[in-house]
Order: sequence, then C-alpha cells, then structure tokens
Amino acid sequence: MEQFTPAAVKPAIAIADVDKLDVRVGTIVAVDEVPKSSKLLKLKVNFGDHHRTILAGMKGERANPQEIVGRQALFVVNLESKRVAGETSDGMLFDIGYADGLVPVLAVPERAVPNGLRAG
Repeated sequence: MEQFTPAAVKPAIAIADVDKLDVRVGTIVAVDEVPKSSKLLKLKVNFGDHHRTILAGMKGERANPQEIVGRQALFVVNLESKRVAGETSDGMLFDIGYADGLVPVLAVPERAVPNGLRAG
C-alpha cells in the first residue's frame, strides 16, 4: 500500500446538508470512449428503474476500463445535468482517492444489492 497522509478534516456541516445528496447504487452496464476528450469515459449505469449516462474522468486511470462493466458502485444522482465534450452527464461517480491525488478506486457495496438503493 502507498504511503499516505490524510488531509485535514473539513469544517463541520449540518446533517441536513448531507441529506441533500442523493447517493445510490448502480450497476455499470457499458463503458465507452468520449471522442472529444482525453480524460472522460461515458458510463451507462442501471439504477433499477432507469438508466443514466454518467461521465467520469477516469480514462487514464485503468489499463482496461472495460473491467468495471458489471460492477456496482455509488453515484450522486441529484446533480444538475452537465454538458462536457459534446456529451451530457446526469450524475457523478462517487470514487475514492482522486481528491487526495491517488489513483481512484470505485466506492462499492460490500455485497450485491438492488440497483437504485440509497446510501445514508
């Protein structure tokens, strides 16, 4: 494991602020290139009652991005849609490590759970 020094804890927030985030489990069903971007991948994610396209800046983080197809992960689903590199992203992959400068890993449930299940 890499040597790592944790960042300082951020200032306290109210639990109501955490409750504003809608974090859900989804299964990544497809990973595609975003032609106009050197960093972005287009993830198609199954949330049980619907599918979404979510862009993730992880193109250079994995030798084979297809290895995450079929994996469950956590996603923030109540962000405003954002248009980037000619594509629209309807959420955000909730990964671990990027903010601290490490190669990110997926935030995943410890066992398979229903798609669309809420975190929190």
